[in-house]
Amino acid sequence: RRRRSVSDDATLRRVRQLLVLADDPGATPAEAQACRDKAEALMARYGIDAALLAAEGHRTSGVVDAYLRLDAPYLRDKATLAVHVAHALRCQSVLVGGERTTTVHVFGFEADVRGTEILVTSLLLQAAHELARVVVPPGEHTAAFRRSWWQGFAQAVYVRLRSVEDAARADAQAERSQEEPSVELVLADRSAEVESAMHARYGDLRRAPRRRLSGGGLADGYASGERADLGRGTSLQR
Repeated sequence: RRRRSVSDDATLRRVRQLLVLADDPGATPAEAQACRDKAEALMARYGIDAALLAAEGHRTSGVVDAYLRLDAPYLRDKATLAVHVAHALRCQSVLVGGERTTTVHVFGFEADVRGTEILVTSLLLQAAHELARVVVPPGEHTAAFRRSWWQGFAQAVYVRLRSVEDAARADAQAERSQEEPSVELVLADRSAEVESAMHARYGDLRRAPRRRLSGGGLADGYASGERADLGRGTSLQR
């Protein structure tokens, strides 16, 4: 069985090539989508491979943290998106609120935190561009419509990320021998470390109350989230 390794340069180079192909004017819509899907899968597998290598004694670092600062407007809605991305990428997060800014404090292993930072930054830009083109229906309250739009966008992104992550876990497990611990067990151990680090910093935490949104933008936001590029506009392309 081939021993898999994680190489930043090799992974980033491959993802960059796929995204260039996806943006090629000569590519058909199906070809472009296939390239983007492959880029997303590579990013998901990167974090899982890092976990498996660490379990085999190749750990380079423990739990790390990062602060994602979000600016108004729609602070809580942007925070929801950031929390969804962090959770899908095996991180834990804490909201540190303010009137004009909100910070999402993310805890996780380096590959996962790095992926969260990159993806949240990209998705916030994509969402802003998408929302600027959305026409609020007559009779709808603009702010309420846009808040529900953000909720739909975040939900779609989370569903897509979880689907890609689940597929990456299954692929990784298929390459494991019976003598090796399962992928789920390795990731569960890491999740426990991440949660312990978060509670060591903040103690016992309470969950934010569930929101009741009245706007009618959920479906439009979800559709935009389904179109969002989960591999573009990141350090992979810089």
